[in-house]
Amino acid sequence: MHPDIETIRITEEEIAARVNALGAQITRDYEGKDLILIGVLTGSTLFMADLVRRITIPLSFDFVAVGSYGSGSKASGVVKILKDLDEPVESRHVLVVEDVLSPAMSRRLSYLLELLSSRKCASIRVCTLLDKPVRRRALGITLEPDYCGFVVEEEYVVGYGMDYLGRYRSLPYIGTLKPVIYGGG
Repeated sequence: MHPDIETIRITEEEIAARVNALGAQITRDYEGKDLILIGVLTGSTLFMADLVRRITIPLSFDFVAVGSYGSGSKASGVVKILKDLDEPVESRHVLVVEDVLSPAMSRRLSYLLELLSSRKCASIRVCTLLDKPVRRRALGITLEPDYCGFVVEEEYVVGYGMDYLGRYRSLPYIGTLKPVIYGGG
């Protein structure tokens, strides 16, 4: 275990088993359809890489980067595309792949889904590795994933693509940081 990690919440083996199950389910659901996976950079990259290798039907994939702008560390709520798709999505079945669905990510994801919808996709669904539904629902955010790896508490986690200040993405598991690392209690 990395010395900055307080607790491993989801092991490498648990992630692998769940990604295998999601891949099998997506394979069944999209059999015979023109499927494109859209990974939301940067957190989804490891999850997406493993997921596409577990889906056994023909597919393509692309990445998009979505950001919120504001002054300093305060987001204004204005959402913009920082990296757009390279492939067209019209008449295709789109599966957006996210690392975590939380209140903070919901605005950006909603914007992306509206943008994709305007491009006349055959269908749009969301697959997230982690879902943090308690606070999201308490805030009245109705966005729900179609496919979910794990439901987790509202805590800051890192690993398997998720970071803190650009670090810890390469950890093969998902864990919580020691509070001394981020200045917490």
